[in-house]
Order: sequence, then structure tokens, then C-alpha cells
Amino acid sequence: MPAPSHVLSPLTATKFRLPRFGLGGSPIGDLPSPDGDAAATATIDAAYQAGIRYFDTAPRYGRGRSEERFGTALGRRPRGDYLLSTKVGRTVDGTADFSADGIRSSLAESRDRLGLDVDLVFLHDPGEHWQQAIAEAYPVLHELRAERSIAGIGVAADDWQLLDRFVRDTELDAVLLAGQYSLLDRSATPLLDRCQAKGVLAIASGVLSRQVLQIDRSKQATDPGVILARRISAVCERYGVSLPQAALAFPGRHSAVSSVLIGAASQAEIRADAALVRQSVPADLWRDEELLRLLA
Repeated sequence: MPAPSHVLSPLTATKFRLPRFGLGGSPIGDLPSPDGDAAATATIDAAYQAGIRYFDTAPRYGRGRSEERFGTALGRRPRGDYLLSTKVGRTVDGTADFSADGIRSSLAESRDRLGLDVDLVFLHDPGEHWQQAIAEAYPVLHELRAERSIAGIGVAADDWQLLDRFVRDTELDAVLLAGQYSLLDRSATPLLDRCQAKGVLAIASGVLSRQVLQIDRSKQATDPGVILARRISAVCERYGVSLPQAALAFPGRHSAVSSVLIGAASQAEIRADAALVRQSVPADLWRDEELLRLLA
């Protein structure tokens, strides 16, 4: 696993470079009102103070609350100091609408909730609607990018093969992959290899899974994911590295992965994650023969 050397398309390279880590907006939207508004602002502020400068949200996160809360917290910050992404194609109640008019309406409503311009716009989980997304939704975003109304376009999904189709058949700047590329699951490697070849930025999320965060060696494990997590954790410990620390660092080992999204719903949570990010992982860990066998 060589050290990353990010390959950017000429279009992307002239517009933005994603920070190594960002704050994902799903937990922010799920915080219950009314106290959730203050907790969300405090969490976003703590992320900003920890050096995070990329923030991702979507209309369906908390039925619009995530966008509203990011807008409130980030509206006090210099707009040129951070990158902001949202999504289109799924309404606040999760209904799919990948029509051209639906995409324009969704982005306008997101901008109203945020009160901010958006840098990067993702088609959100096209799934079975992928053909309409390519035929109707993608051209709208392509046009907005050409007009410089937005800096970049992408697709977000938890299906690497779906994302691979879009990377192959359209001109994306980025993909946002939920799961499928982490210490415990590297099934999306073909997608990342294609992204690297085509100069498409990849963003990984969901790397701090339950198996990573809740290792309990006192109980007998039968789940393959838990067993793998324990074995990898044992290797990491020999190098003074915790499993969550390694999990956050691992995706960036692939040269296509430009950023890792961290989900957090409290100041304490994002500060703890940011502290893990700041701790360096010894290069020898990634060369450890046992770890390489476990990751094969």
C-alpha cells in the first residue's frame, strides 16, 4: 500500500481540493429539537475549531434540519475558508425525484435552508433510478458546473458498483461512498482504481463502524466482521495504534481517496475523533505481514 499521490482531473484541480477529513451531516440532522439545535451548533463549532474544513449534508438528513443547522453554524464563518456539499434527488421525506425540474427545485430549497452557496452537489442514492439520474439529473448538474454556479458534481451511494457506472459513463468530480472501503471491507477497490484512473475524487464514509468502535474481547465472537476487527486490532496494538485510529487513516492509503467523512453528534465525539486524526500511524504498521494477510 504506497503512500497516496492524489490524481486530480484538470477540471477538479482548478476548483477545489478536498480536505483529508470532513464532518458528515446525518447525525447533526437526527439530534432532536429543540435542544438539538444548540447541540448541532456546538458540534459544528467544535469541528471547525479542530481544523475540519469540509462539511457534508443532505435534505433527507433530519428532514431538512441538518441543512438548516449547518447554515446557522457556518454562516458565521468566512465562506472562502471551508467546503460545503449537499445532495439532490431525494426530498426531505426520502422520496426519489431525479427529474430535471426536481433537481433544480431541490438545490434551490437546499440553498434556502442553508442560506449559503454550495460547492459540491451529489446525486443522492440513485439506486433503481440510475437511468433517469443519468438522463435527466446529471445534465442539470453538468450545466450548473459549466456556469460555475457550483464547483463540482458527484454521486453518493452505498453501492460501489452503482458509483462505478457513473464514473464510467459521466464526467464526475467526486463520489461519496458509504461503507465498502474500510479496514473491514475493501470490496470497493475496483471503484477506487477507476476513480484514480479518471481523476475522480473519492470520499469515504462509514469507516467507524460498530465493529470498530465496540470491540469486546470478553465475549466469544462468531460474526466474521467482529473476528476480523479483533485480529486487526491486535496487530495495531503492537504499534501503539487503536483500531479507530487505524480505521480513520486506512482509506487515505488508496490514492483515489481524498477525504474521509466523520459522523458526530456532540462536541466530545468530534473532538475525540479529531484527536485520533492528529495522531500519526507508524508506516511500519501498514507493512506488517500479518496485517497485509488480513487485508488481502
